[in-house]
Amino acid sequence: MNAIKSVSEFHRLLSLPEPRHPLVSVINLAETIFLEDDVWKGFVNRFYCVALKREATGKIRYGQQHYDYDKGVLSFTAPNQVQYLDLQSIECGSGYLLIFHPDFLLKHSLAGSINNYGFFSYAVNEALHLSAEEEGDLITILNKIDKECVHIDKHTQEIILSHIELLLNYSNRFYERQFITRKNNNYELLAKFEQLVAEYFDTGNTAEQGLLTVQYIAGRMNLSPNYLSDLLRVHTGQNTQQHIHEKLIEKAKEKLTTSSLSVSEIAYALGFEHSQSFSTLFKKKTKMSPLEFRQTFN
Repeated sequence: MNAIKSVSEFHRLLSLPEPRHPLVSVINLAETIFLEDDVWKGFVNRFYCVALKREATGKIRYGQQHYDYDKGVLSFTAPNQVQYLDLQSIECGSGYLLIFHPDFLLKHSLAGSINNYGFFSYAVNEALHLSAEEEGDLITILNKIDKECVHIDKHTQEIILSHIELLLNYSNRFYERQFITRKNNNYELLAKFEQLVAEYFDTGNTAEQGLLTVQYIAGRMNLSPNYLSDLLRVHTGQNTQQHIHEKLIEKAKEKLTTSSLSVSEIAYALGFEHSQSFSTLFKKKTKMSPLEFRQTFN
């Protein structure tokens, strides 16, 4: 797998001059020419990338999914995510790429909080579709970052990272708007989620399959785990793991009150490898141990 390790190397592969700052750059897609290089057939970047693509066409593959960039969209990739580009279909159109190396975040609060922005691990088909006004807001921020790259002094890092953080916070807002405005589609996804969770517990094979995981549900729904969790959080106030725990406790209560199974047997039946893990979760959620809960019904 090819690795693009630096901002300078990325500039070279796009036929661009050296970046004005070694760790951060705003690239105008209209000025790029992709070099015919085997690197695009499978590569990882060592930096963060925020792509605002307007009227762009072409295919990019992330994991097992393709996405056609034929509309104005905003997408995010974190360092070391595997990507593939089909150079035969690439026509860059217009737009911008913001790239910044993890080293640029060192000694700044964003280094610790950037993982909270779940969209850096969304799949490419979960990109953010922007309104004209939203797009304008983000382009304004990108232009300010680009302008600041000219100045490299003791204030540069703080000023640029404050703009990057602002862009990420706007993106959070716009994603929440997208979750809400796509009501019909999202309600279908929520219904499918509930159906899959119910089916998992109702098959009677939970002991063999093991604990229900976020990754399993997201995979069945063809969504990335973070996208599914953020979608659920916006619409229900709970992420995927919290929903799974809620269903686990519901099933545990049912077995504790309607069967004579021991706590260990119930834990195993729900997919837990160790009964202590089940008891710990149950007490955390109900403020009672499984036995204490059962005794309240005897």
